[in-house]
Amino acid sequence: MGMDILARARSVIEIETDGLQQMAQRLDASFIAAVDLLQAILESRGKIIVVGVGKSGNIGQKIAATLNSTGATAVVMDSQNALHGDLGMINDGDAVILLSYSGETRELLNLLPFIKRFDVRLLAITGRPDSSLAHFCEVVLDTSVAKEACPLNLAPTSSSTAMLVMGDALAMVLLESRGFTENDFARYHPGGSLGRALLTRISDIMRKEALLPMVDLTADVYAALDAMNAARSGACLIVSEDGSLAGIFTHGDFARNFRKDPELGQRLVREVMTQRPITLRDDQLAVEAINTLGKNRIDDIVVINGHGKPVGLIDSQDLARLKLV
Repeated sequence: MGMDILARARSVIEIETDGLQQMAQRLDASFIAAVDLLQAILESRGKIIVVGVGKSGNIGQKIAATLNSTGATAVVMDSQNALHGDLGMINDGDAVILLSYSGETRELLNLLPFIKRFDVRLLAITGRPDSSLAHFCEVVLDTSVAKEACPLNLAPTSSSTAMLVMGDALAMVLLESRGFTENDFARYHPGGSLGRALLTRISDIMRKEALLPMVDLTADVYAALDAMNAARSGACLIVSEDGSLAGIFTHGDFARNFRKDPELGQRLVREVMTQRPITLRDDQLAVEAINTLGKNRIDDIVVINGHGKPVGLIDSQDLARLKLV
């Protein structure tokens, strides 16, 4: 029974994946037109209004949230409430994204004549490019799928996933075309660990001054260990006479080398240090430290200033303590 369940689950994922791959291959000039349309609206201080019914309405909520989080002003309009006052959220110069897989959703078609009274641009995301909805829209994005992942081929599964992914593709390409940066992203995500990481600079979290273990090239391993213990750090920076970075020595280096050389403590630290360690500048964002630690599978990063001189150290444990991860 367990294997049948897993096989069915894999089948659902494969069916939806196939639908997405086919959709990706169909992308054409209509997608470019959609991005150009939305970018023009945003540049003229208009907003994006997303409308859908049922499952399409749920997808619309997520599309609007993604657009907002990337600086593209978007609101969701309920098709029922629209006829009872919510049309007031539409202004001339806005864009309206209409979501309907069939393209024949009666609530949307009934709403269209009232929307078209405004000077707005209409974009349809539908699985039926020849539908009534598509006929009324300036740009149509095709999200048709060969079949639903539902064994009855009834419940929206592959089709809703395709609509969701098309919305993500629009939002992400629009983000890049507008030159949206990490600093912009931070403005819209001030809360939680993501917000802190995006708003915090490395200079704000690094170990420095008395908490920065540092010895010169003439020091032995014992001296480096003493400096690390005094600063309660897992690493020590090694510097040249002119103050430039020569290398880094960590507790891990000590453990690996001590097995081979019990007299390791008396050796010069420069003989066993790691030369050319990974560094980041003190003016970079803390999120870059998080990414660097994870990508390189290391515990410590040396921080340098604009002149290339070591001024700090980031320990992976500090990120957890500061609630940045």
